[in-house]
Formats: sequence, C-alpha cells, structure tokens
Amino acid sequence: MAGPPPHLAVDGYVDAIPGPGIGWGTAVFDLIHSPADADRIAADTPDTIYVCTTADPRITDVLLRDIQPGDLLRVTGTLLQPTTDGAPTRLTVDALKVLDTASLPVLREMVLDRYGDYVVIFDADTDAVPVFTTGGMWVGLADNPDAIATLIDIHERVTGSDA
Repeated sequence: MAGPPPHLAVDGYVDAIPGPGIGWGTAVFDLIHSPADADRIAADTPDTIYVCTTADPRITDVLLRDIQPGDLLRVTGTLLQPTTDGAPTRLTVDALKVLDTASLPVLREMVLDRYGDYVVIFDADTDAVPVFTTGGMWVGLADNPDAIATLIDIHERVTGSDA
C-alpha cells in the first residue's frame, strides 16, 4: 500500500512567464531546479523541471502579477510522480516565497498588440510571435507576423469560438 504523495520544498528558477491555469484562481509555471552540489556530480547531470500548479488564489495572484522568468522561488507542495516515462514531475504548490528577483526585462524591444479577442507579443529579437486569447489561453506560436491570422483562424475553427 502506497503512502501519501511526498510534501517537499524546492528552490528553482522560473523558466517562463507563469500562465493562468484551467480553473478560476489557478496558475501554472515551470520551475528549473539545479542540483544542489554541482561540484560533486557529473557535469552532464541535467536540471530537474517541475511543472507546477496552484489553486490558491493568493499564490496565483502573485504568480500572474509579479513573477517573471529568472526569478528564484522556493515552492512548497505535494509532489506527483509522472504517470508515463519522459513526462515531467508535477508539483502542486501550496506555499511560495520569492528568494531573488531577476533583473527587470527590457520592454522597449517588445510590443503587445491586440487582434480582436487575441493578444500577440512582438519581440525584436525573433520573428516568432506568441498568441494568446485575451483571457490568457495559449493559442500558439506564429512562425512570423504574417502567420498570425492563419493561427487565429485555425484556433477558431478548432475551438468553435472567437476566443
């Protein structure tokens, strides 16, 4: 008989901007945890990626408003082992502490634009354009600005809605 899932604290860096979760008051983000003692392990030992979720509206608010890529966090929660080989480890977060913040991003090279019920982010460093609904749902990555309309059209046909 298996015991309850382990409850643990993990320190790691936020990999990308946290996003809204599936339900109200939820958020999702990836946390990169590097081995604690890099001097004692093989140089090619990989970092661990935790796919984190939270249903605590207070933590969600902090994640969606204040956290950015590169921030160092300590998250505490319940560890859920992957159900299939190669799937990431999942962590349900019930406490969060910001240990260090990343330097502020330079926004002058990034522009947000709105296409009806969709939001896109133009970045001067890449042709690829991330596309979201105004509600925060991920739509996809357009290869270039000319492909935005096609991506939105496909999303609308698949979901059967405008957003």
